[in-house]
Amino acid sequence: MTARRAAAPASAADEAAQSAARDAILQAARAEFAAKGLAGARVNEIAARAGVNKQLIYYYYGNKEDLYRKALEVVYAEIRTLERGLNLGGMAPEAAMEALIGFSFDYLARHPDFIGLLNHENAHGARHVRESGAIRDTNSPLIDLIARTLRRGIAARVFRRGIDPVELYVSVAGMSYFFFSNRATLSSIFGRDLADEAAIASYRRHVVGFAMAGLRP
Repeated sequence: MTARRAAAPASAADEAAQSAARDAILQAARAEFAAKGLAGARVNEIAARAGVNKQLIYYYYGNKEDLYRKALEVVYAEIRTLERGLNLGGMAPEAAMEALIGFSFDYLARHPDFIGLLNHENAHGARHVRESGAIRDTNSPLIDLIARTLRRGIAARVFRRGIDPVELYVSVAGMSYFFFSNRATLSSIFGRDLADEAAIASYRRHVVGFAMAGLRP
């Protein structure tokens, strides 16, 4: 009995260490895949970034492609978890939509690795996203939430009828995504430093205001 109790803390510590190693691998994989894509990324580099042995990556995640798919799934799950934390259902329709639009913008601002992952995945036909049931399952509740918020706004006469929730999501995400994915070229073309904090804050206000104006009757 005593021996079993003495072994328990070591087991818990071992589980914590394994969890930390898996998290470190995923974070390193996100950075490596975002920068180089699936073809260009190297397991050696991911291991070095994570500070683990390369064999540990294969043990936890299988091959490089499996790790890439898992990294995509984790990113999408992270976004949806954060969105649920906004508690949009408890807000008035306009406040809920403003919060969701602002969150979508802020997430891209804070996670340039997500933009890199999307760029590479789209360049290869989005095969891994298309084949991942986990990613599809995470996006369905978001569209349902947008649809319910639109219905509440219509009932309150603050939103107009005829707005498709998927088209709304694509429009909002597109405004934010294009800004961050093309910021370097846009800055050069228009002679503005769009990486400046004031420029980012100004465009955020524009995105929220522009989207909300399109929703009103």
